[in-house]
Amino acid sequence: MKHLIHTLNKAFDHRVRLGVMAVLLANESVSFNDLKEALDLTDGNLASHVAALEKAGYVLVSKQFIGKKPNTTYNATAEGKTAFQQHLEALEKLLRP
Repeated sequence: MKHLIHTLNKAFDHRVRLGVMAVLLANESVSFNDLKEALDLTDGNLASHVAALEKAGYVLVSKQFIGKKPNTTYNATAEGKTAFQQHLEALEKLLRP
């Protein structure tokens, strides 16, 4: 059991990243403002954590304009969904060896 900790994905070490992925797996697509509100985060905090998940290939960021307002939406990639599911399974194994 002592080696199970190494099966956890470091990309999801932070609670914000866990929250982002959980929201994205429960929804097809989520806007920046909806995600910020759901997780009660500041703009900068959300942006930095999403950037880390995007760099890992786990989140797809889409930017467009609706009228004159920027609109950013997020989706979990197939790789992100798989990685997050594996992370959750590793957590379960730690809880119930």
